[in-house]
Amino acid sequence: MTNYTLEHKKSFTLTAYGFSIQSNFQDMQALQKEKAEFWGKLKADGRFDKLKEAAKDDREWSVNEVYQGKPWNYFAVEAGKSVADATRIIEFPESEYLVVAGNGDKDTLFDQLTYRAFGNVLPQISDYAYIGGPNATYRKDNGDGTFYGEFWVPVVKK
Repeated sequence: MTNYTLEHKKSFTLTAYGFSIQSNFQDMQALQKEKAEFWGKLKADGRFDKLKEAAKDDREWSVNEVYQGKPWNYFAVEAGKSVADATRIIEFPESEYLVVAGNGDKDTLFDQLTYRAFGNVLPQISDYAYIGGPNATYRKDNGDGTFYGEFWVPVVKK
């Protein structure tokens, strides 16, 4: 079983650019392609740099959320200043969070941790349940070509 921890997190807010996901969640390749295309556009049009300049730290976040009945994915930061054209300001509640951590490649780490949490950990733990709402993965550079990341999903004790 994948290693995980349960941690109490204070509420936090992320500032994000996002898009409505069109792919089937079961089609990992299609989802990864769709996200990569969107993130490529963010870099090409300067929005990626705009968010990074507003960030309080060097964590880069990928957020998944159902918003207005549709699944969304966002690139986000914990901003120290406002970003006028951001798609969303996403509020995360103070809660217990399932945390799945790992190291890996920059381009695949977000999806690896997300699938590990939803595919391996959540189905096997019987005393906690996902409460819905946004979930997020952050990554930061290890300085050696690899990245460290954590997937955070809010849970409640059953």
